[in-house]
Amino acid sequence: MTYRGHVKNGLIALDEPAQLPEGAEVRVEVVENGRRQPAIWAKLLNLAGSVKGLPPDMARNHDDYPCVPISN
Repeated sequence: MTYRGHVKNGLIALDEPAQLPEGAEVRVEVVENGRRQPAIWAKLLNLAGSVKGLPPDMARNHDDYPCVPISN
């Protein structure tokens, strides 16, 4: 689960109410300049479809193909 919030008077105030159990461990991530960094998956998605010469069913059947090093 991810909750967003802001610091008010030195305390973290969530933007939306949340029912968290007493004693729940949480992690606080400071967002620089008010912008969240894109998740690694979003960055990797930019590479989707960029490799040439693969079989058309490679994504669906990747386990059926041998691992071959890619040459430049």
